[in-house]
Amino acid sequence: MSSSLRAGLTAAVVTLVADQASKLWLLDVFDLAHRGTVRVTPFFDLVLAWNIGISFGWFQNDGALAQFALMAVKVVAVIALGIWMARSRTLLATIALGMIIGGAIGNAIDRIVYGAVVDFALLHLEIGEKTFNWYVFNLADVAIVAGVIALLYDSLLGVPAAKAP
Repeated sequence: MSSSLRAGLTAAVVTLVADQASKLWLLDVFDLAHRGTVRVTPFFDLVLAWNIGISFGWFQNDGALAQFALMAVKVVAVIALGIWMARSRTLLATIALGMIIGGAIGNAIDRIVYGAVVDFALLHLEIGEKTFNWYVFNLADVAIVAGVIALLYDSLLGVPAAKAP
């Protein structure tokens, strides 16, 4: 196994462990469900949200068939990303793909265990009487977005990476 692939697998495992540990701690130790909204900074709150849809809460549906379809898509995506990661020619792309894979698996575990993805981070901006909220997200989502940004950077400005399968 190449050192690049080892780095990608490490990124996947670290992402998965950090994501699941943060969720378990917030649910079972910090007990976010009973605390309600917890203000951390003037622009960041902890708030429990159960996402039954896909990214950013799109396609909300808690039916068994919809949940099965989402899981099937995730399995296919993780396999395809894993093949891409194994063929990747740059360290940045390999680590980015590992972060995406780890985040996807972390959110899939939530879907299996809880029937929904555990989201808890809320960024917001208060201007006068108005409050502008971003979507509620988690560490898996952060890793997926960071991985996509790194892939875009690598494909546009870095050494050409292997094509996706």
